[in-house]
Amino acid sequence: MAGDAKRRFQLVLIKPSHYDDDGYVIQWRRSAIPANSLACVYSLAREAAAREVLGADVEIDITAIDETNTRVRPDEIAGLIARHGGFGMVGMVGVQSNQFPRTMDIVRPLRAAGVPVVIGGFHVSGLLAMLPEMPADLKEALALGCSLFAGEAEGRFEAVLRDAAARDLKPIYDHMNDLPDIEAAPVPYLPREVVTRVYDNHASFDAGRGCPFQCSFCTIINVQGRKSRRRSPDDIEALIKRHWADGIRRFFITDDNFARNKDWEPIFDRIIKIREQDGIDVRLIIQVDTLCHKIEGFVEKARRAGVTRVFIGLENINPANLKAANKRQNKITEYRKMLLAWKHAGVITYAGYILGFPGDTPASIREDIEILKRELPLDILEFFCLTPLPGSEDHKTLWKAGTVMDPDMNKYDLEHVVTAHPRMTQAEWEAIYRAAWAAYYTDEHKLTIMRRAAAAGMGLSRLQAVLFAFSVAFPVEKLHPLQFGAFRLKYRKDRRPGLPIEPVWSFYPKLLWEFATKHVALAKHWLAIDAMRRRVKTEQAERPYTDIAMTPVTDDETETLELFAKGTGSRERPAKAPAPAKAPAGVEQPADA
Repeated sequence: MAGDAKRRFQLVLIKPSHYDDDGYVIQWRRSAIPANSLACVYSLAREAAAREVLGADVEIDITAIDETNTRVRPDEIAGLIARHGGFGMVGMVGVQSNQFPRTMDIVRPLRAAGVPVVIGGFHVSGLLAMLPEMPADLKEALALGCSLFAGEAEGRFEAVLRDAAARDLKPIYDHMNDLPDIEAAPVPYLPREVVTRVYDNHASFDAGRGCPFQCSFCTIINVQGRKSRRRSPDDIEALIKRHWADGIRRFFITDDNFARNKDWEPIFDRIIKIREQDGIDVRLIIQVDTLCHKIEGFVEKARRAGVTRVFIGLENINPANLKAANKRQNKITEYRKMLLAWKHAGVITYAGYILGFPGDTPASIREDIEILKRELPLDILEFFCLTPLPGSEDHKTLWKAGTVMDPDMNKYDLEHVVTAHPRMTQAEWEAIYRAAWAAYYTDEHKLTIMRRAAAAGMGLSRLQAVLFAFSVAFPVEKLHPLQFGAFRLKYRKDRRPGLPIEPVWSFYPKLLWEFATKHVALAKHWLAIDAMRRRVKTEQAERPYTDIAMTPVTDDETETLELFAKGTGSRERPAKAPAPAKAPAGVEQPADA
């Protein structure tokens, strides 16, 4: 009978994107990075729905949207919830600082339509954890009637659902001082139709949370803590097999430093069993520190567990810069040993390199890049601007000192300069960031990277695809490769408020021209790299390649390689930073970062 029909609570979970420099949402037909926060919350919602936390007479309909690959239409979302009598809510999930302006632009029309909204993620959590007072952008969200969720949602999400269903959401849910155990928590999962919108159909999961180190630029330690909390090998096996049933076999393990997960070995052992005995050929991307190779068996078991790519927080080759950032765990004397270990395991290495430490100058950065190219057997180098991310110790220190920081959170994406530097002007810093990509990814060095891979017996086709993406993203799209994707999407009306909506007769011809010219450039670049691959394959068969970076580590190389000489030379002590600049009188400090 019609009277027996269940009520249907509409839960819409959105992982927002952010705006490019022209004010358009950064969005692709296929995006590059899976949204693990979205997967975590989606799983919690599914588990809550299965337990009927809103009552036996209520079904929970869950919609998951990753805006980096799916358009968000606030009017359609508001209409969906209105059709169910306002019975529902929108959760803005995993919101980072650079995504907060876009988040607010999504939620304003939703709140105007009376839709309940909860905002969670690193921006909210980091600011509430680190600053002594509420910043202005969070106050604005509260003034709109949004609820803020700080901390992790395991064990707490069903309370939010109940409050939303009762139309009694609290202004703030603050769980920053009570990090949950995740061993028995629902494992991250997204439906196949969401996962397949990510390039190569990558899913993600966090095998653990927390990092023991104290890097001052990092937000992880202040949001997820420094104590290791882990999922069980049983849970990870179930997660992998569940995705395998959906046809998903590639995973990004999002642990900030998987090598410091205390259960790394039993987790790897379980995945090795899945691969070698159950015949489930999973492939993994992991993140580690520069000393991971010193953990007995780590690199070998990573290879057997299907790790094909590893991201390493190299950050810098100046020990004084690393010390200034509290990244004392990085030992430059171990860099070559670590990279050679991964190289001979057939694993592609990525390294993050930060530009803008106090000791940096345009000249020193150029020098360092050339040393890295010559002496380290690294595959992919990706550049970041040193950024005081809200939630980090760096941001708190600058905020307390009254240092001027750019108030536009959209720029806090590690690609834009947002504060002053003691030895570079803003223009110089921005210019050397652009130049760094061109300096590393020269045709000559791309050929060297492929030659080294061939000499180590690595698969060149796999490296070709990665090298293509990382060498072409910035020059063609003016975006960091982690924001890159396949087939850029732009919608005329999805432009940042304050910028004009272009007329139809102007927008679409320009979009078509942009699409054509960029894809011609991409095609030329791909063909050039493919020619390199074929050339290297022929060369390696005729004459095996070697160079200084590929030679085994020796005891005396600290005296002969520039990598080590630079670490103990004149640049070891960064210049003292000037007194913090103060904002002009009457201008609100950008503590609302």
